[in-house]
Amino acid sequence: MSTVLPLNRLAGRVVVVGNGPAAHRLVERLRALDHDGPITVLGAEEQPAYNRVLLGSVLDGSLPGPAVSLPGLDAEVHLGCAVADIDRARRTVRCEDGREFGYDVLVLATGARPLMPEIMGLGADRLTALRSLADCARIDAATGPVAVLGGGVLGVETARSLLARGHQVTLVHREKRLMERQLDEAGGAMLAERLGKLGIDVRLGAKATSYRAGTLHLGDGSDAAAELVVACTGAWPEVTLAQRAGVSVNRGVVVDDRLRTSDPHIHAIGDCAEHRGSTLGLVASAWEQADALAAHLAGRDAVCSGSRVVTRLKARGIDLVSIGSVRALDSGDAEIVTLSDPARGRYAKLALHSGRISGAVLLGFPAAIAAISQLHDRDLPMPADRLSLLLGTPTAVPGAPVELPEDAVLCRCNNVTKKSLITAWHGGARSVAELARATRATTGCGGCVDDVGRLCSSLADRIESEREGAA
Repeated sequence: MSTVLPLNRLAGRVVVVGNGPAAHRLVERLRALDHDGPITVLGAEEQPAYNRVLLGSVLDGSLPGPAVSLPGLDAEVHLGCAVADIDRARRTVRCEDGREFGYDVLVLATGARPLMPEIMGLGADRLTALRSLADCARIDAATGPVAVLGGGVLGVETARSLLARGHQVTLVHREKRLMERQLDEAGGAMLAERLGKLGIDVRLGAKATSYRAGTLHLGDGSDAAAELVVACTGAWPEVTLAQRAGVSVNRGVVVDDRLRTSDPHIHAIGDCAEHRGSTLGLVASAWEQADALAAHLAGRDAVCSGSRVVTRLKARGIDLVSIGSVRALDSGDAEIVTLSDPARGRYAKLALHSGRISGAVLLGFPAAIAAISQLHDRDLPMPADRLSLLLGTPTAVPGAPVELPEDAVLCRCNNVTKKSLITAWHGGARSVAELARATRATTGCGGCVDDVGRLCSSLADRIESEREGAA
């Protein structure tokens, strides 16, 4: 007969520096795991917590600013409280306004800061990043043509959002293909073509060199009209506070599998953390880290094993996902599955090792995105009928998202699982619109609308079938 040992639950004060999605998730999970001690959250912004993943939806007008607000927390939250110093010996943090907070456990969730380019003649009055609601408001107030610097995920999303708001948009990228970290050459070319057809002027292999009188001059000799320049040129983990405190820092704040820094009383999660040599900068990895840290602090035997990378573009009218490693798509020992349909703007390429997905690019295949993402997340083998899976036909994926496990995340913007949607459906939310109101699913980029719709229809069909069987 075995004896169940009591959990070694955390006792004492938890202080979280940062008030973004990672910090918010951590506090929610701590409370869900019955931590009843004091939790203090220190946010530098005056703005209450909001989901930065959805800034593009605010920018394109599909969501009002208040809609991206995160729910209130069972914690003592201080806004406009930028932390200046950590006293590790006394275990206190001091804010710039002089307030001090003692901790037993300190969590750094300080995020990342945008890397702003230095361009001759371009002053701060004509240059902005997109990292906050304040940035959204500034961009929204702009009139005339806009240039977006950087053709990574954020740059493409921003350019599409600005186009939706009626701006003339030029997207300038110094690399030869868009989203080169996520897409292979063919996928990048097809994305550029799609953006061009929408009306975005895409300039590849070009670098902004100077600015004058509403014109951005490029290194290839061409010009782009721009009353405002939006820099989407990368971000750097915000590690200043950790460095000042003498905590180990590389690119990010270095943490182990339990998210501990070189000081065992200090942890780090989200964009500021470097785990296993990587700073992914993805909200999914931040949520995974928050979940693992909450479980660890609650006395569970939990570790962060590292995220499986899934990047879904949040751009209106473009169904695009990159899964795993783009380098795997050129692997000589992989089974490569390719489906190209340029006339309809569709492209898919999958790399399989031992029947499992090691890398994939899917453009224009919305029905397959959820199923293939989950196969990769769970390291499950692909079905034998590869084509049917890509096309989303019943042969490969009977019931589509209904056959996914209940903890599968269908709405990545708001982290809504299949189980949450099913619960809401049985609670009376019987349409996509009603499910959106109940769970916030589909209210981000909108990329999961089809998945949620199929789930809704499948649940209705299942209930109808059960009724017929009972009769």
